[in-house]
Amino acid sequence: QAQLVESGGGLVQPGGSLRLSCTASGFTLENHAIGWFRQAPGKERERVSCILSNSGSTYYADSVLGRFTISRDNTKNTGYLQMDSLKPEDTAVYYCATDCYAAIADYWGKGTLVTVSS
Repeated sequence: QAQLVESGGGLVQPGGSLRLSCTASGFTLENHAIGWFRQAPGKERERVSCILSNSGSTYYADSVLGRFTISRDNTKNTGYLQMDSLKPEDTAVYYCATDCYAAIADYWGKGTLVTVSS
């Protein structure tokens, strides 16, 4: 069965770093864009970043631009989100999906919790 699984979340201090992974099984992720989204309690879901499948073009929310870096390793069927200079407001559940637009993404992971706190 096709699925996405996120990993790498956890507790980190402000200014710290985490790398999230999104690994696909049951299908070839190379054929899809990878979107990263996040949602904090009581807040609207936000697109954090995405990377296209062919051109490799990347997009970032203004709130994370310069701090986060999206990448992919198609040989490992995995996408990544490197998060540096983390802030408390980055605290959220982070999800990966197979599109840059949530409304049309076919597959979603179950999410991984990132907590930024001292």
